[in-house]
Amino acid sequence: MQLDLNLLVVLNALLEEGSVMGAAERLHLSSPAISRSLARLRKLTGDDILVRAGNTMVPTPYATAIRDDVGLALRQAQAVLVPNRMLDLDRLERTFTLQCHDGLATALAPALLRNVQEAPGVRLRILSENSFDTDELRRGRVDLELRQDRPELSEFRSETLGSDPLVVAMRSGHPCAEHLDLRAYASYPHVVVSRRGRLTGPIDEVLAAEGLRRQVTAAVTTGTMALHVASQSDLLVTTTALVSRPLVEAFTMISRPLPAPFPPASINSVWHQLHDSDPAHAWLRGRVRAAVTEVVAAQAESGTATAP
Repeated sequence: MQLDLNLLVVLNALLEEGSVMGAAERLHLSSPAISRSLARLRKLTGDDILVRAGNTMVPTPYATAIRDDVGLALRQAQAVLVPNRMLDLDRLERTFTLQCHDGLATALAPALLRNVQEAPGVRLRILSENSFDTDELRRGRVDLELRQDRPELSEFRSETLGSDPLVVAMRSGHPCAEHLDLRAYASYPHVVVSRRGRLTGPIDEVLAAEGLRRQVTAAVTTGTMALHVASQSDLLVTTTALVSRPLVEAFTMISRPLPAPFPPASINSVWHQLHDSDPAHAWLRGRVRAAVTEVVAAQAESGTATAP
């Protein structure tokens, strides 16, 4: 059955105004237009809706019985077709799942948790990135990913939040602490961070162009493991300033800028398009953006990072 929902609007006006003229004025329509709609309503419902009693129109028993239902139906239609995009943070109850590099999560967590406290009912689940590509964003198991690359598929959205320059982390008192050039960088052993266990990376191409080659002793899956090992040896760890800062400080290590021109790593926020118009998800993205801005600014003040 094809239903004209405009008839519901007219019916509501007729029941509330109690006359064709009143409904016409309320809806900014002509009286003949309302009369035609009333005729259609009578045919559709099999009821007169309004009948004349002396000089006035009065609702039929059927019309009186459905008055509240008509108003409720209109409000429900309004909520579906014109949803309220206002977000009440005091009443928001939601668990958001974020996924990112463990080092980045460590750096961002304090600022991010402070930022989301304005919504007492919000909880965060922060997961480390997997050693293989997954479909968690599309499946809705992850709300937001923070990663270096941007998505290729159009169904995903992304925003670049900042950048993180490469540094070389080492133990305090390391022979390279006072002077680190490319030759010294290549002459000391390295531990690399690779979730796929790779022993080489783009920096090795830079070294090869200069006729140099570094010795990679081990590849480990987390920055925590790499920095812990390097803090107790002469191993060097090539990482990024923002990601490594909390652990470099915790292990009483130092970091120096990478002695080679190399682009900083991007920090990209990635989500699935199904969350585009979700006010709560937009709020989450804003809180993550603010947290990244805060920690990047703090890193910039320390002299080892650049703002986005």
